[in-house]
Amino acid sequence: MAIRVPSVTHAKQMLRQSKLFSSQATSTPLDVPKGYLAVYVGVGEKKRFVVPVYYLNQPSFQKLLSIAEEEFGFNHPMGGLTIPCREDIFIDLTSHLNKLF
Repeated sequence: MAIRVPSVTHAKQMLRQSKLFSSQATSTPLDVPKGYLAVYVGVGEKKRFVVPVYYLNQPSFQKLLSIAEEEFGFNHPMGGLTIPCREDIFIDLTSHLNKLF
């Protein structure tokens, strides 16, 4: 018969929760198909978009990346590539790029 100490039980619960959170954090990239990347777009509130990697070679998209580099450097607050532009401008740009390919 084992005697349970409340702090040990609490520690086990915290460990289970941290494993759950870490598994959720590592599973997030699985929703991004091969050949795509997730970007966060917005000035205030950020919205997540999944875009094809070939956008990275397009001059118009590279301008957005330059703006992101000026504002954030390599330290992006969302943990992923953050593009500081209005959502409607980003949607217009990506729609234009989709028509090209």
